[in-house]
Amino acid sequence: MASTLCAAFAGSVVASAPALAKTPPPKPVLDASAVAAPDRYGADTAQQIFAAGGNAVDAAVAIAFTLAVTRPEAGNIGGGGFMTLFMDGKPYFLDYRERAPQQATRDMYVDDKGNPVPGMSAVGHRAVGVPGTVEGMWEAQQRFGKLKWKQVLAPAIRYATDGFPVEPWLQQRRDAAAKNFAGKTNFDAYFSNLKAGATLRQPELAQTLSRIASDGGREFYEGRTADLIAQQMYGHGFVTKQDLLQYKAVWRQPLAADWNGYRVIAAPPPSSGGIGLIQMLKMKADLKPAFDGLELNSAPYIHLIAQIEDRVFADRQQYIGDPDSDTVPTDRLIADAYLAQRADEVKPDEVPGASPVTPGLGDSHTQKAQTTHFSVVDKWGNAVSNTYTLNGDFGSGVVVDGGGFLLNDAMDDFVTRPGSVTAATAATTAGASAEINTVAPGRRPISSMTPTLLLKDNKVALVIGTPGGSRILTSIFQVMTNLYGFNMTPADAVAAMRFHHQLLPQKTIYFEPYQPIAGELAEQLKAMGYTLEAQSFNGDVQMIRVEGTTPEPIADPRGVGVARVMR
Repeated sequence: MASTLCAAFAGSVVASAPALAKTPPPKPVLDASAVAAPDRYGADTAQQIFAAGGNAVDAAVAIAFTLAVTRPEAGNIGGGGFMTLFMDGKPYFLDYRERAPQQATRDMYVDDKGNPVPGMSAVGHRAVGVPGTVEGMWEAQQRFGKLKWKQVLAPAIRYATDGFPVEPWLQQRRDAAAKNFAGKTNFDAYFSNLKAGATLRQPELAQTLSRIASDGGREFYEGRTADLIAQQMYGHGFVTKQDLLQYKAVWRQPLAADWNGYRVIAAPPPSSGGIGLIQMLKMKADLKPAFDGLELNSAPYIHLIAQIEDRVFADRQQYIGDPDSDTVPTDRLIADAYLAQRADEVKPDEVPGASPVTPGLGDSHTQKAQTTHFSVVDKWGNAVSNTYTLNGDFGSGVVVDGGGFLLNDAMDDFVTRPGSVTAATAATTAGASAEINTVAPGRRPISSMTPTLLLKDNKVALVIGTPGGSRILTSIFQVMTNLYGFNMTPADAVAAMRFHHQLLPQKTIYFEPYQPIAGELAEQLKAMGYTLEAQSFNGDVQMIRVEGTTPEPIADPRGVGVARVMR
């Protein structure tokens, strides 16, 4: 990137990463570029970036900033997330998850009797973790982008300045969230005008984005924006200017596993999703004789999947956390021999809940509609799968005065007290000490975000991800199984019925409003001993399959996403 600012920040941001050529191969290897984005503004932005000669990372970063404007309930610059990339023939993973502030303590959310204070970790200033999104986007674009930094932020600045029409679904989410924030945050001061049909203009956010565009991503952590965050937190929360100065995104080794003739590239800890997804895929493969002849989403099929999920979530609650803070036995959890042993425990005639499932080495049912995902491939064969979040709908409800953006409530993803359950950590804590995910200064909380790639002969075959909290990995697993196990078309694989089960609550199958479990299937599952429970969230898978040289993007029909091919 040819700019004075890039030179200024090279020592702190880029020098830690190996020097890599930023120019992709000159000849396209695919017929077109493609995007699956959660709204039309994100898709429009990608089209503009590709038209300007940008690559998959340029498009992904531009989409992320655009969604921070057009999807204020989930898109963000005040949150964090994960990015799985395939660039110039190599896979990468970028962790820009939020961190606990240095003033955080293990017991910061409990009263003098040691009981968790309801809502303290989810609403208001004390719920805020150190944001990572801007640092993540800056790091990815400086390392791999082709365009100038200002170019990739231009669409977002335009949407913030000129505004966009508010859809009814966005007002509905605003109205629901506002009830939780009433009298506790400044949410209404900024978003009371989020009304269907109105044009939402965000001038303070436009100014913030313009500063970041002019001065670089570190402006958010070192400049005027950092000062505004620190001022907003002072006397109310724990995030300080020093926390912001110290924040860095981390390049981690992505998880990799062979499955069904493909190479799975998935999110490592602090995500639990990559481990869980690989465990599910491999256990199902080990159980092929038990699945042979079973109809997709029949009662016997769901029963076997539920037993696999019990074991995945038992391991999740015990072993997975921030790898920079504790040792996570990742290799052991995805080892073939271990998963074969776990699969051997699954029995078609097992009575649900009859015997406790425990971690095998000797999340919660929260519905994270407030996370968002997008998938991108470019004509040079590069790909980005990106999932990021504010955690709760509209995060903590705290808007940075003068900055115009919402801050996360990522601290709710920690265990606020060992053995206790927060909205986002029921599966992490459930009956276990879960010390690995307790609050500690600088620690990143566990996450279920699972941005995933499949490679075939070291070329991108699939880019996939979704919001959904603990449902993320089970949703991705089901779509991949539909696509490659039942040979569905991409559109049918995404549209097919999805269900969710986890270790706790026991014997419970969650179903979606888009394709609810009803009638004879419901009766069969109940007869097996399952309780059926409706959830309000459908999921929002954004996926691109690449067959040969042709990308085929699919946006989940449950949402308002847009899939687009750009030649």
